[in-house]
Amino acid sequence: MSEFAFELELCRTLESRRDDVIARQLGGSVANPGGRILDVVCIEPGPGFRARTAITPHAIPAAALEADVGTGQARYWKDCFDCHPDRARRAVDRALEIGFFEVERRNGREYVRQVARYPDWVDRIVAIENKPDLGRPGDLEAQLRLDASLGLVDVAILATESYVTRAHLNRLPPEIGVWRVHRTNDSTSKAATEIEVVREPTQLEPERPGIEPRSSHPGRTDVAVVDVEAKRRARRRLAERAYGKGWRTYEFPACANCAPGGDGATLPRCRWAGRVVDAGTECGIDCPGHEPADSPAVDLEAERDRETPWVADPAGRKRRQSGLDRFR
Repeated sequence: MSEFAFELELCRTLESRRDDVIARQLGGSVANPGGRILDVVCIEPGPGFRARTAITPHAIPAAALEADVGTGQARYWKDCFDCHPDRARRAVDRALEIGFFEVERRNGREYVRQVARYPDWVDRIVAIENKPDLGRPGDLEAQLRLDASLGLVDVAILATESYVTRAHLNRLPPEIGVWRVHRTNDSTSKAATEIEVVREPTQLEPERPGIEPRSSHPGRTDVAVVDVEAKRRARRRLAERAYGKGWRTYEFPACANCAPGGDGATLPRCRWAGRVVDAGTECGIDCPGHEPADSPAVDLEAERDRETPWVADPAGRKRRQSGLDRFR
């Protein structure tokens, strides 16, 4: 089974059994952005989750959240940011576009404020590393050691289809949980996937400084110490990206053999290959099973709205501006 197919089917199964915001392929490092990509992230909602769903279905830019913009009196946008003006301008434009900021214009200047207070909506963050075949581990040990020492997430788990031996467990950081995923022949059904907990994860320490390995050399490893505030900002960025992105970020091939279907989640399942396929890398005219056709009409956003706590079209909280126009 390909890691891509394993990842999608695991996301589908988790979605059916948890009320989390589930996303995949998100950055999980701080000092070296892009240096660690987390396969699957589960954001367990906290008490402010409903307030978050009411604001916008999109990820709110980190710069907009870090800016000195509140819900009270609107402020001149340039006075609100402590970053490069170009980054600030992009953040303002995006926040306005997605409905997180509203704008007033005075004497040719833009004044902004939030449409609602940003809520504390995240309880725990769970990271899952997918490695269906432990016989081909790649950089697995180094990736999981980074997760354990950095402590950006609350718990980290390895998911695999392989039989897990004591030797496998001894090579992994003891903080990392281990799941063995069992699938039956009926791979179209969520109920066909069972998760065996081989080892429970240990709670990591997001509220303490972390150590992030940067590069390895013979005899030494260069590391960065990541303070608590940097981790807090990175966790918020991670949660926002997960909320805006979700896990349905795949495409369907323009092929008659693609038969979208499944129990609660539409996956790009190929009749010819007999499995889920990655249209971006596996499909095309070079495939022996390729039969040209239109791509299936699938609304993945509507499916996410229907199957998860994420809200595609919130009512919003945008207020009317006070001023003379309100008396027209």
